[in-house]
Amino acid sequence: MLRRRRGSAGKRPEISEPQSDEIKKGGNGYESDEKSSSSSENLNLSDGSSPASGKKKWNCVDTCCWFVGCICSMWWFLLFLYNAMPASFPQYVTEAITGGPLSDPPGVKLAKGGLKAKHPVVFVPGIVTGGLELWEGHSCAEELFRKRLWGGTFGEVYKRPLCWVEHMSLDNETGLDPPGIKIRPVSGLVAADYFAPGYFVWAVLIANLARIGYEDKNMYMAAYDWRLSFQNTEVRDQTLSRIKSNIELMVATSGGRKVVVVPHSMGALYFLHFMKWVEAPAPMGGGGGPSWCSDHIKAVMNIGGPFLGLPKVVSGLFSAEAKDIAIARGIAPGFLDKDVFGFQTLEHVMRMTRTWDSTMSMIIKGGNTIWGGLDWSPEDGHQCNNFKKKNINGQPEVHNATLSLFNSSRVKYGRLLSFGKHVADLHSSEIESVDFRGAIKGNNQANTTCRAVWTEYHDMGIDGVKAIADYKVYTPDSIFDLLNFAAPKMMKRGGAHFSYGIADDLSEEKYNHFKYWSNPLETKLPNAPEMEIFSMYGVGIPTERAYVYKLSPAAECVIPFQIDTSAEGHCLKGGVYSVDGDETVPVLSAGFMCAKGWRGKTRFNPSGIRTFVREYSHAAPTTFLEGRGTQSGAHVDILGNFALIEDIIRVAAGATGEDIGGDQVHSDILKWSERIKLKL
Repeated sequence: MLRRRRGSAGKRPEISEPQSDEIKKGGNGYESDEKSSSSSENLNLSDGSSPASGKKKWNCVDTCCWFVGCICSMWWFLLFLYNAMPASFPQYVTEAITGGPLSDPPGVKLAKGGLKAKHPVVFVPGIVTGGLELWEGHSCAEELFRKRLWGGTFGEVYKRPLCWVEHMSLDNETGLDPPGIKIRPVSGLVAADYFAPGYFVWAVLIANLARIGYEDKNMYMAAYDWRLSFQNTEVRDQTLSRIKSNIELMVATSGGRKVVVVPHSMGALYFLHFMKWVEAPAPMGGGGGPSWCSDHIKAVMNIGGPFLGLPKVVSGLFSAEAKDIAIARGIAPGFLDKDVFGFQTLEHVMRMTRTWDSTMSMIIKGGNTIWGGLDWSPEDGHQCNNFKKKNINGQPEVHNATLSLFNSSRVKYGRLLSFGKHVADLHSSEIESVDFRGAIKGNNQANTTCRAVWTEYHDMGIDGVKAIADYKVYTPDSIFDLLNFAAPKMMKRGGAHFSYGIADDLSEEKYNHFKYWSNPLETKLPNAPEMEIFSMYGVGIPTERAYVYKLSPAAECVIPFQIDTSAEGHCLKGGVYSVDGDETVPVLSAGFMCAKGWRGKTRFNPSGIRTFVREYSHAAPTTFLEGRGTQSGAHVDILGNFALIEDIIRVAAGATGEDIGGDQVHSDILKWSERIKLKL
């Protein structure tokens, strides 16, 4: 039946009209129906078509579901194998690949050497690494009581993105909780041990400290709502008071041994604020008196502290971008904007993050004096292809490429934002700029069409946008004029809590106000000559320093400026100029205060607290089984760096900065610091 006669190809068989039901079906008619169906199927086969041609066709949704199902099944299968295998198997495989036994973790090695827990340890997490949970919310989140909205699996971001943005945003006027919403920090060591499942933050350091005898009673996670301004964490949650009480309790219960404080990232600024708050008289301060820090703190070991701010925070506030976002927009234009999905992702991100006052603590400090101007910067002469890295044996490996005439051109890092690459390269005398400060705002249709994702750009108007681009170049001094023009409401709120200048006379009464306490250039360190301060950070990774911008394509509700990813050149990739750092914090911001600003007795360090610079050269993991590596210098991954962990454990066990080797410098921070002419 399935064969065809020669010459019959391409002809459809003729199907005669069915006879009456009574004749064909006989008694009940089912048998004839089955035969008819079988005959029809055979005819279809003889014509070369599929027997399932009458069924639903496979579409893109089916393919996506099948693909996701396969991925999930494979993931759960691998997870099952991982949990079922012997605990020593991953180590065996790693040793087989690397050709030798793995070194002991720092805690194990030092425990074998006889080190024991001594000084209590306090961890101060940075921005975004601490978990936040919901205590009160709107109807869209009514079943999420005490569920994490930040940290953990981030499942609510995918399930209800607009509801999540609404709850994670703070009040645009007060910088505190919006009406009907209460989000609070998770407490305990679990607040920031892991950022997400499998992605450690403090977990590796905690585990290694536990190896020499530390436990919950002598380790404390100073969790806080990192969205709030530092002083508002005390106003709303009394967080600063809680940190003070916990440190006092730990000192009292450990026989009077002072604490070792380990802040990370923005936590360094938060604890700098705390040290001024705790000694200041009430009601603005904690009333601890001028000797509180001396009596309770042995050492402050700052990890990746952005003491002088971050250029990437400026780009984040200006256009909700940094290097990674800019690259994503360059690869897939419109993917994050209204053009494709209608969700306006970056606009929602900007609306949310501009309510987080804490981000404004990391706007660059010191202006042109610290970061450079139109024609100079401390990093002049930096060569991006000379980063020092370690090889797999841990030895420094310097990559010196032959420098062409193009590579030897001097990057003008002081031009923090430039509209056009050609402007970034011009001599200052050749730049024709038009002052934007007097531009008229408000002539824009977007003022009435974009209220669902309102940002202050929608009040600026076309003339205001054009005026910003016509100014051409923004140095650290003019950045504040730019942000005040583009986002006056945000900057007015932030200006009440933070300051970014350099103090002329620190004895002036105004510097007793809390807005100056997190700026190391406008405040004094406590009177604690026996205390030590460390600046510990990674080097050898290109880190954002300046940006080339362009106007966005004209469209409603789109942020009008974006990084020009087509701009390329020496130390310039994807519109971003880079210098040495830990991928987030430039060396200048992390290292200057301990290298020069606080070194010895200065007006910023009148009691002469000893300071140490400890740099860790970045080395990427050599195998997949190493995870994020044990020699990483990246901003978060450095918390798993064995050398850094060993330094912290030794100090916690009683060592001093000199005992662990004093300064450890791989970058040009000392040379760059000397170029900065700052009154000390």
